[in-house]
Amino acid sequence: MKLSKFKYDLPIDLVAKYPAENRDESRLMVVNRATGTIEHKQFKNVLDYVDDQDVMVFNDTKVFPARLYGNKEKTGAEIEVFLLRELNREQRLWDVLVDPARKIRIGNKLYFGENDELVAEVIDNTTSRGRTLRFLFDGEYEDFKKTLYGLGETPLPKFIQRPVEPEDAERYQTVYASNEGAVAAPTAGMHFSKQLLKRLEIKGVDFAYITLHVGLGNFRSVEVEDLTKHRMDSEQIFISEEATKIVNKAKENRSKVCAIGTTVLRTLETSVSTTGMLKPFDGWTNKFIFPPYEFKVPDMLVTNFHLPLSTLMMMVSAFAGYDLLMEAYKVGIEEGYRFGTYGDAMLII
Repeated sequence: MKLSKFKYDLPIDLVAKYPAENRDESRLMVVNRATGTIEHKQFKNVLDYVDDQDVMVFNDTKVFPARLYGNKEKTGAEIEVFLLRELNREQRLWDVLVDPARKIRIGNKLYFGENDELVAEVIDNTTSRGRTLRFLFDGEYEDFKKTLYGLGETPLPKFIQRPVEPEDAERYQTVYASNEGAVAAPTAGMHFSKQLLKRLEIKGVDFAYITLHVGLGNFRSVEVEDLTKHRMDSEQIFISEEATKIVNKAKENRSKVCAIGTTVLRTLETSVSTTGMLKPFDGWTNKFIFPPYEFKVPDMLVTNFHLPLSTLMMMVSAFAGYDLLMEAYKVGIEEGYRFGTYGDAMLII
């Protein structure tokens, strides 16, 4: 499977800049793999495609305000710092990306906030854009974290092409987010409202929660034509004993398992037994799924409409089937579906 097969013309005005007014009222395209049919619904109609004892698997990761703007000592040049993950709590060490990277050297100090509330020192070069920063902060850890997050903003993807607004802090997050650690939201889950979750529960649908802390690997472009040569960045995942019991019970009962998003898809397929059962897991995954691929755990998938040449689109095409997905995207463009993070949803059954 080649990279060029995932190129398609996406009109720029179909990339959603804002979410739907109500989470569960975005549009929903239902793609049936058995019949090849495509239906147009509203997201809350997802209720009609699941039954009592079916399972929906959600990613409960929580996005933190990962994007900061600081100034370099002496020159005052503005530097964007993207927090990736905390390396050492006691020493206030963070793995970050900096932009423009060429201006930053080991030993440089960066100042954040109007009154320089935070100072950081560059102590290591990890990649061409990556650095390790030590934040110089004397107070308690909780005060440091509060200051750091107070200066950070919601890390909307750059392709949304607008300034971050106060509402993004809530909307660029699922309603069930609980485990902090993501720098990008698991977007399929953002369509679920508390009311819709309640209605699914009343219908008898079981919920399982796993965690994948979404990293920037999600957005890293593929630079090789031969997909077997692409390497995904590792992301931290956690599958509890409880989640495995819920999923495996459904599989044993021949009930459906619905993955809510590509992050759930990757997590489930990372830790599966030879008999197709889910196993507990606590570690990292760099699994890259693209066609052809045989899924062992999920029977259904909720996902967004992804941008051309993205690893997310490749993963979904492995689930839907390449030709059917390309047809669905063609119909989506013709029908004016909204693409990207804040866009509409697709249910593949």
